[in-house]
Amino acid sequence: MKIVKHSKAIVDFNRSKLKQSLLRSGATPDIVDDVLQIIEKEIYEGISTKHIYKMAFGLLKKASNSHAARYNLREAIRLLGPAGFFFEKFIARLFASERCETKVGLILQGKCVSHEVDVLIKSGNVVSMVECKFHVGQDVATDVKVPMYILSRFNDLKEKEHEIFSRRDTISNCFIVTNNRFTTDAVDFAKCSGLNLLSWDYPETNNLKTKIDSHQLYPITCLTTLTLLEKEKLLILDVILALEIINNRAVLEEIGLSHNRVKNVIKEASELCGFFERS
Repeated sequence: MKIVKHSKAIVDFNRSKLKQSLLRSGATPDIVDDVLQIIEKEIYEGISTKHIYKMAFGLLKKASNSHAARYNLREAIRLLGPAGFFFEKFIARLFASERCETKVGLILQGKCVSHEVDVLIKSGNVVSMVECKFHVGQDVATDVKVPMYILSRFNDLKEKEHEIFSRRDTISNCFIVTNNRFTTDAVDFAKCSGLNLLSWDYPETNNLKTKIDSHQLYPITCLTTLTLLEKEKLLILDVILALEIINNRAVLEEIGLSHNRVKNVIKEASELCGFFERS
């Protein structure tokens, strides 16, 4: 059976791929099999992947809010836009979970011109700049022009000392992070130039998706028990991660949630982040 992707490309329906994405939500094999059976009865020639996703999300939500929230991860990251400022904060949280010191949105003077740097991190004695390329559209790839441009900025900044984490820091490393993917040319250029890339599926074993799962750093936008407006309010209050509300019911009350809704949101966040398993 043929289905239509976001890019309008027509591909064969891949049951195995859908099953794997459902299993990654944390749902049991029995729940996944039930969801697959229902979807396979409902799909038709030419159905969109967006429609299939909505069906799967709705069926998972009936079984567990946290399963649906985890399944919704890529869309949740997209909701950190449209400008990408909250995505930069999210990426800073990700590096902080790996024991890095972080700074967000500093303007630094290079050898030739000044540059606004999305995120700066310090691991040991190494200071790195992190440039975030956020895309609202799911099928937009970061092409080779981006690492070419960022390499020139990196070269300008590494020529000077900066006051970042200490009074005399030098930037000796550079990361480029995107919520989507990189083109093959972009990857090849980055490898050749010594730039580090991080995307939804790159590198293969330590990419954005696997980092989020391993550290349980799910964005607040994952949660199905919050409205879009409530998520926006939390982001403005610098609440970026679901983990950050588990022991902070006051911030949920601050945005106007009732006692019962606060309980439901905290329950979903706790299940999503494996809080009960760790405690």
